[in-house]
Amino acid sequence: MSLKYSVVVPLKNEEENIVELINEIEPVMNKVNAPWELICIDDGSTDQTLSILQTLSQDKKYLRILAFSKNFGQSSAFDAGFKAAKGEFVITLDGDRQNDPADIPKMIEAAAHADLVCGHRVNRQDPISKKITSKIANFVRSRLCKDSVHDTGCSLKIYRTKCLKKIKMFHGMHRFLPALFEIEGFRVVEIPVNHRERTKGVTKYNFFNRSFNTISDMLAVRWMRSRRLQYQIGQELP
Repeated sequence: MSLKYSVVVPLKNEEENIVELINEIEPVMNKVNAPWELICIDDGSTDQTLSILQTLSQDKKYLRILAFSKNFGQSSAFDAGFKAAKGEFVITLDGDRQNDPADIPKMIEAAAHADLVCGHRVNRQDPISKKITSKIANFVRSRLCKDSVHDTGCSLKIYRTKCLKKIKMFHGMHRFLPALFEIEGFRVVEIPVNHRERTKGVTKYNFFNRSFNTISDMLAVRWMRSRRLQYQIGQELP
């Protein structure tokens, strides 16, 4: 039986969250009533994340594990999950439990008429410094990249796999996938989703390791949009 959905979750040092996250994902996906799999990518964790995943996989047959030899970053983790996915749609969310799996069914409904469904965290449960940084980044990104989404940083998304496979990934590009989808002419929609406070573990991102690195990425996406081929064939002659 072919799979309908592949849930992809990148993880780095989330030993306190992974069991609860999977226990939330499982009943939601089972209620969808379609074949599914869960792909967890361990991005060079130095805690017990990988060993916990290995223990869970003994009973949870839907669980697949990709373990990096060292930390390669979130873009690489997503790319590995995308390439391993066997489902018709790929569902992504973070491993810190701030994304709510309960939002997945309504996103699946929206995916019937879209190639990419993006979650929009309308009531973010983050420190004020992170909210301000994100707001500035989204403002600059939307004007440089000219995409149609408000919250590209939300990892809760659903991708049509055949479209996703046409996107070339680079470091940092997971933040600009909506813009890359639009450059290819794919249908992108955004719907409001729940966002929860991180209660366990420590965030891996801050102003310095996230904001400055994205400037060159935004300029690259802007260049790709400005240089994309746009031609129309008036007629094809024998």
